[in-house]
Amino acid sequence: MENAWNKYNKKQKQQVFDFAEGYRQFISDCKTERECVKKGVEIAEKHGFKDLQDFIDKKKALKPGDKVYFVNKSKDLALFIIGKQALENGMNILGAHIDSPRIDLKQHPLYEDHDIALADTHYYGGIKAYQWVTLPLALHGVVCKKDGSIVDIVIGEDMKDPVVGISDLLIHLAAQQMQKKANEVIEGEDLNITIGSMPLEKEEKDAVKANILKLLKDKYNIEEDDFVSAEIEVVPAGPARDYGLDSSMIMGYGHDDRVCAYTSLMALMEIENPEKTVSCMLVDKEEVGSIGSTGMQSYFYENLVAELIELTGGYDYLKFRRCLANSKMLSSDVSAAYDPNYPAVNEMKNTCFFGGGIVMNKYVGSRGKSGSNDANPEFIAEIRKVWDDAKVSWQTAEIGKVNQGGGGTIAYIMAKYNMQVIDSGVGVQNMHAPWEVASKVDIYEAKNAYVTFCEKMK
Repeated sequence: MENAWNKYNKKQKQQVFDFAEGYRQFISDCKTERECVKKGVEIAEKHGFKDLQDFIDKKKALKPGDKVYFVNKSKDLALFIIGKQALENGMNILGAHIDSPRIDLKQHPLYEDHDIALADTHYYGGIKAYQWVTLPLALHGVVCKKDGSIVDIVIGEDMKDPVVGISDLLIHLAAQQMQKKANEVIEGEDLNITIGSMPLEKEEKDAVKANILKLLKDKYNIEEDDFVSAEIEVVPAGPARDYGLDSSMIMGYGHDDRVCAYTSLMALMEIENPEKTVSCMLVDKEEVGSIGSTGMQSYFYENLVAELIELTGGYDYLKFRRCLANSKMLSSDVSAAYDPNYPAVNEMKNTCFFGGGIVMNKYVGSRGKSGSNDANPEFIAEIRKVWDDAKVSWQTAEIGKVNQGGGGTIAYIMAKYNMQVIDSGVGVQNMHAPWEVASKVDIYEAKNAYVTFCEKMK
């Protein structure tokens, strides 16, 4: 495998760095699904995309070359560029998720314990709880009030902001703690966020908590009861950073899977007048099974395709089913990049490496490929030709040795329509940790691979 950096001259390497800088800023600013959707719409509209809902409301026909987007419940973003061919011939689809492992505030989070105000939490997705202690953390989210107003919350990102965090036991008193298994060192119920220690003047009961509530009331006009209809995510504070003395990598929160979401989104921004309709969907809830109305198991994307059929000649059930069955998709999700500190978990011939370019995972799942899509070899051969012709750097991988572990994506959900689907994304180190690492050249190669797939797949 040739390192992808070697095929670029100095000027081309600068293009890699420039694209990676845009991505670094994206994941620094967008740490929740809602923030990703909002920024995605902003980017799309600058590139000529229009709200599909307007076409639906006005029953306005779509024609080849039209660019439209649709937002589902502020947490999913689907984009389409209408192709020259009829929709029943299928689409070329990119699908990534924009949720990431994190910690969420409970609906009744606030309490006080011996003059320290804390917030109860429930973690989201697969995390190593011990990785989340003694870090500067930020609060991102929304508070939805009974009057219908929505209050956006971001605390801990501006350098003038305070941060919050989760304490850990000092080493001097940790003899018993250090004997525990890694998954027991910090229990899930103990991921309590410290939010204050100063009492409110003239307050006799829970004065520290009362002071926090006063601060929230003064700044955001929210009451304690409003947390019942709030969605506050606790995430690592601060921007993503260049990583390595050569700045060849990015360390940031949420590479899984915003690195594939951003590259998929930006790929569509480069496409004009495709032969087949191309689509990008950025979805929620993958880390917890793609459930709920904003997860991929919802019918929201299927409903959108039905709307497209209606607006491009009139709805026909058979054409609708043919469109889905004839589509081809890259389930754009990250893979586990080789880490020299932990070589034993890999089977080296089937591992992805930094600098190897975009990764194809024929199957993921675990324990005998359970829960995987397992892509057809004919489809893989098509992709190989398209990427090789375009000189895209790519590699194949599994997620560790057989029975070592595994993972899941949205691929199997879309494959139920009988479309061709394969997992394909960027290799990442520290996956599911507060700070993950990805290679800049792999990020750039992924974007190029997605553009090529959308434009050239027949």
